[in-house]
Amino acid sequence: MQIEEFRTLVVRAIENLPPEFQRKLENVDIVVEEWPTPGQLRQVKHIHPTQLLGLYQGVPQTRRGRGYALVLPDKISIFQKPIEAQCRFADEIEAKIEEVVRHEIAHHFGLDEKTLRKIEGEKRSKK
Repeated sequence: MQIEEFRTLVVRAIENLPPEFQRKLENVDIVVEEWPTPGQLRQVKHIHPTQLLGLYQGVPQTRRGRGYALVLPDKISIFQKPIEAQCRFADEIEAKIEEVVRHEIAHHFGLDEKTLRKIEGEKRSKK
């Protein structure tokens, strides 16, 4: 898939978020990168680059206090090639992008990895 088409799917995933979440996205940039860097992989203790689909780097909104001002934006990276590697068919890519975008935005709002995995597991078991 061309990177521009992939970026369009990421934008669509953000636009599909409930309005109350869209309005509360504060001081965060969402970017598409082909692959995670070695530093990003070390940060989350992944060995293989296809394991990391997205990454939130920043200060979650739940940890921002009065002194939180004039700081660089948080960054959410969505990694194109690992997502494509995990999807067999083109139509799966859009669904996986939506899942990854929601997951990383949940980190921005303060949910930790353990809590997110539990929520995602409960959603899968209901299907």
